[in-house]
Amino acid sequence: MSQFRSGIFAAFLASATALAPASAFAETISGALAKAYQLNSALNSARAGVRVVDEDVAIAKSGYRPTINGSGAIDYNTTRSRNDLGNRTTDLTSGSFGVEIRQSLFDGFQTKNNVAAATARVRAQQENLRNTEQNTLFDAAQAYMDVIRDRQIAVLRERNLEFLEEQVRAARSRFDVGEGTRTDVAQAEANRSLAVAQLSSARATASASAATYRQLVGEDPNSLRPAAPLAKMLPRSLDRAIAIASDQHPAIAANLHLVDAAGFTVKSTEGQLLPQLSASAGVSESFEEGSTDLAGQSSNSTSAGVGLQLTVPIYQGGRTSAQVRQSKESLGQARIEVDVSRDTVRQAVTSAWTSYEAAREGVVANRETVAAAQLALNGVIEERNVGQRTTLDVLDAQAVVINAQINVANSEHDVVVASYAILSAIGQLSVRKLALQVSEYNPEEHFNAVKDKWHGLRTPDGR
Repeated sequence: MSQFRSGIFAAFLASATALAPASAFAETISGALAKAYQLNSALNSARAGVRVVDEDVAIAKSGYRPTINGSGAIDYNTTRSRNDLGNRTTDLTSGSFGVEIRQSLFDGFQTKNNVAAATARVRAQQENLRNTEQNTLFDAAQAYMDVIRDRQIAVLRERNLEFLEEQVRAARSRFDVGEGTRTDVAQAEANRSLAVAQLSSARATASASAATYRQLVGEDPNSLRPAAPLAKMLPRSLDRAIAIASDQHPAIAANLHLVDAAGFTVKSTEGQLLPQLSASAGVSESFEEGSTDLAGQSSNSTSAGVGLQLTVPIYQGGRTSAQVRQSKESLGQARIEVDVSRDTVRQAVTSAWTSYEAAREGVVANRETVAAAQLALNGVIEERNVGQRTTLDVLDAQAVVINAQINVANSEHDVVVASYAILSAIGQLSVRKLALQVSEYNPEEHFNAVKDKWHGLRTPDGR
């Protein structure tokens, strides 16, 4: 019996990750993150959202440019009248067409500030995208480790069931020869039934983790290699981590850009109170043709003109004043949001750091617990074989071993996930930092392609 039990659990003495066999074709965590970076639907949607905001700059710059409009109209009228000379019919056809150009010369600096605000919002959206990329990479790393852990636990539960089935057979054998009792058999069978339920639950959890992995990475998890924590990439201390996060985290940077955008919006709104000057030029052609029962007539004329229009706002019913006050309040809120994001980032860094430290200590402690529990189980089995222990003692000792092994799997999972959480919390969980083998998405390419476009309906990718 001792040899059977030792054969089952010897692989877990050093580390629960040894349950995952190494394979030349096994997926690595870096490979999974690279696939998530390319295939994750939510991330690709965020990239599309940045491209949408890029067009706001081109829209704002249209205020610098002229507008050209063509117009045309044609009318046909028939009039019948009766007098002393007889019936009279008049047919009249008239029409006109022309082209007009308008150019704003001064709009109270509204266009200038609108362009600056739109550019700041683009920068904020780019930082939000960087934050989304970090969150996606972290979620993918967590899903990767969840699959490994839950598969390990399922294997542990399966082997625990095998061990308990052997205990049931042994208890029945001892009862048949008069060395055991019905109680021993019942206790062994009860623990085996519990192990069946636990195995079913563990397999369901592993399947759910695989589904989450599929959602984030874009592929089903096959054979996954064990992953190591990112210890060498982490800051030296918690204080250093907080300092880096305050300087580099994209959520903070995004809110700082939104403060800039809100400030430019205030100036643009105030510009509505300043005089507006615009120029216009146009040319038009009109014609009129008519016929009666006595004679026909026709006429044509061409006109052209240029002009300036000056508008001086005096009173708009309080609307513009309210808009200025509203934009100033939005600026104040944006500044507060910077403090909110700093507090949130600080909390995330602290939480991730303490979790990482606790998980590292937990790995060491739980591995020592496994070794001690394994020795205790060996002793209890030997004592049971000579009649000094009962089957219940063996089952209790086995429960301690299996729980300790599951704790090791959880701790090894937690230490890796916490290391990725720290890197994400300080704003450095990126493709470049992780050296992932994938082309990095550059939002500047689309922004530069559309920010100065004067015309064209096709997007830069040809749509």
